[in-house]
Amino acid sequence: MRRIVAGSLYAAVVVVLAAVAAWPIYRSSAFLVLVVVASALGAGVAALVTFVPALRRGGGWACAGLLAATLLVVGVPLAVPGRMTDPAAFVQGLGELGAGLVVGWKDLLTVELPVGSYRNLLVPALVVFLVGTAVLLLLAWRSDAVASLAVPVGIAMIGFGLLFGRTEVSAPVALGALTLSAPVETAVGLGSLTAGVLWLSWRARDARVAALRTAARSSGVRVRRARAGSGADLRRSGIGVGMVAAAAVIALAVPTAAASLPRDVLRESTGPRLEISRAVSPLAAYRAMFTDAAHDQLLFSATGQDVPERIRLAVLDSYDGAVFRTGAGRDASSFVRVASARPAGAGERVDADIVVGVLDGIWMPSAGALTAVRFEGTRAAALVDGFYVDDELGAAVQTTGWQAGDAYRLEATVTPTEALAAATAPGGTGGAGGDGGIDDSVAAPASLRTWMQAHVGGTGGAALAGLVALLRERGYLSHALTDAQTAWMADARVDTFVPSAAGHSLARIDQLFTALLDREKDPRAEASGNFVAAPGDDEQFSVAVALMARELGFPARIVVGTRTASTDAGVSVCRDGSCRGADLSAWVEVRSDRGEWIPVDATPQHVQPPSREVTAQPDPTIGTEVRPDSVDEAPPPKPAQEDAAATTERPAEVDLSWLWTTLRVAGVVLAVTAVLVGPFLLVILVKSLRRRSRRGADDPRERIAGGWDEYLDAAADAGRRAPAAATRVEIAQAWDAPGARRLADGADAAVFAAEPATADEAAEFWRIVDAERQAFAGTRWQRVRAAVSLRSFVPGGLRTRPPATESPSDTERGSRARDDAARRTA
Repeated sequence: MRRIVAGSLYAAVVVVLAAVAAWPIYRSSAFLVLVVVASALGAGVAALVTFVPALRRGGGWACAGLLAATLLVVGVPLAVPGRMTDPAAFVQGLGELGAGLVVGWKDLLTVELPVGSYRNLLVPALVVFLVGTAVLLLLAWRSDAVASLAVPVGIAMIGFGLLFGRTEVSAPVALGALTLSAPVETAVGLGSLTAGVLWLSWRARDARVAALRTAARSSGVRVRRARAGSGADLRRSGIGVGMVAAAAVIALAVPTAAASLPRDVLRESTGPRLEISRAVSPLAAYRAMFTDAAHDQLLFSATGQDVPERIRLAVLDSYDGAVFRTGAGRDASSFVRVASARPAGAGERVDADIVVGVLDGIWMPSAGALTAVRFEGTRAAALVDGFYVDDELGAAVQTTGWQAGDAYRLEATVTPTEALAAATAPGGTGGAGGDGGIDDSVAAPASLRTWMQAHVGGTGGAALAGLVALLRERGYLSHALTDAQTAWMADARVDTFVPSAAGHSLARIDQLFTALLDREKDPRAEASGNFVAAPGDDEQFSVAVALMARELGFPARIVVGTRTASTDAGVSVCRDGSCRGADLSAWVEVRSDRGEWIPVDATPQHVQPPSREVTAQPDPTIGTEVRPDSVDEAPPPKPAQEDAAATTERPAEVDLSWLWTTLRVAGVVLAVTAVLVGPFLLVILVKSLRRRSRRGADDPRERIAGGWDEYLDAAADAGRRAPAAATRVEIAQAWDAPGARRLADGADAAVFAAEPATADEAAEFWRIVDAERQAFAGTRWQRVRAAVSLRSFVPGGLRTRPPATESPSDTERGSRARDDAARRTA
């Protein structure tokens, strides 16, 4: 009965810790109801399988059948509560329950947290708390060594919430001068470790006490409780306290040391990262939309009463000097699914019906902060599964791809932003993938910096606004390298064709600003007032503006999309909500110190073409001075002078920033290694101290008795069990080991003989013990397993020893007298 109570208490602690760990995933009352009901049903199944003889004979198959039946009955009410409206919905819920058992685990990783009771995402939690509780109790209630497997099951239940949870940890808590990092996660992990250790320790002690009592009833040897405060008790207490203290220190130190490192969870390895990394950058494919075959194709249509002014397709937040793309690495923005409709935020309301035409790729027309997206048509279910959104980027993707006729209703809010001229730069460069923009290793071309220095005026947003206006004024719109593709010219009303190369690498941007600088040096440019010299389109000019923004301290990113309305006559807009290939454009968004992303148009003008006239200038005349042929011998500098000159140079500063990073990573690695390897090393150390204490006892008789105990412990660690209530001689006969009989006879002689044992006899006894210990372990793996085994640990409390008032010989004689009397009576 004690074993049932202890196992039930351990299971209850595990369920509570698992619920705390999984709470950030769901954060709903439906989850709490599921935890209580599912864990209670799991305990009921375990009780039936354990205490009902017919079910107990069925074993694992009976347990699996009961769990499956329970899951079928309560699955929809607990895990798919939204399908409890009518019988037809209930049947549909059964299908979603089955699907959740297979794919619900993956879906849980791709939906924005918290998921609440969205669709069938409670199914994984139902499996964890129903099946996990039943299996945990069935193992914890066992009487054999298999019961220790309950601890891994409990850790797996608690790990569900930690592995499937959010990427960030709980906020640190300050306790005076001490700051606890990740307090919730630390408490859950420490609670799991403590509960498992205490339960295993109690089971080991209970099993040993039961064995001692059985042996006492069979042998007649009196069993008494050891004196409180004895040396053995103090050693065991010190070891236990030390183990708990070490575990607590490591559990608190590891989160603190790893606080600045990214947290790895399963959620990080899911989502559309692979699709995004494989997709061609929309900015690199931008010019393909302006060929004669594509510029009139309908990409999509947006209709409704609240159609946004700007419809976003792709948001590109990473530039490596060659291509602007959406970051897909660890520091990239996170695309997740939307579990349900969100509350509308502050700003202008967006309510539009989107119908897809020939839109290629994975990017999805969207706007602002999404409130809800409702897909329509026969492909609605597939489109829901492939829909991901990133709130930080304000972008959405559809990984299943688009087909003509796909439709959805878009609801969102667009927050108004301040004017660029009034914005203040937050500073920094906004490294790749983070706040948006350009890798720190990417240096802007020297020609861009020179042009900015010549024309910058003011500071902050005013300076950037002035530079952008001047750049657009001195650029010229061109979508082609040859005049073979001219449909875009008629559509944009461009009269003069000027060729321009595609691409937006640093070399292409340098070519653009070099042309501007060369034109400004031409005397006829000032005379004619025509400084236009940089043909290109949004592909080049948006990158140029992003680089200039970075130079002024504004993080920047590029948005590829369309406009349905604009006050700028130089940009194309979607007529009647129909967005064609020629309506595609790219603009820049820069982040102010208020955290707002301010749109900045970059399309160059197409009214004034660049001038091809260049003023011919004669080569400069350089006077030549003829000198007579003469050679002056110059003596080499003295070494002392060279050393003196060398010492005047300022030595380069030593960069030791790498040292702290190395030490911190090494500390984390050592701490994790200590967590993994430390318990095994501690077990080996405790066994060594125990063996040293037994070998070094003052009384030779105690050394021999301790040697026999060491022999039994070594046999237990090697997997050999002594017969219940057996004498030393009977144990030796049962094991049939070469030195077992010598050890049994020697121990009996030392304990029960009238003459005390000598030191030489004790040393010889321990020599045999050492030889037998080596013989128990065969292969190297068996020796390692025996070294870290916990079977031989005595939890303490009760032990078999003769009473203090009787000598060993008196005890033996009393036992023989009782045996003789029993024989005479028989």
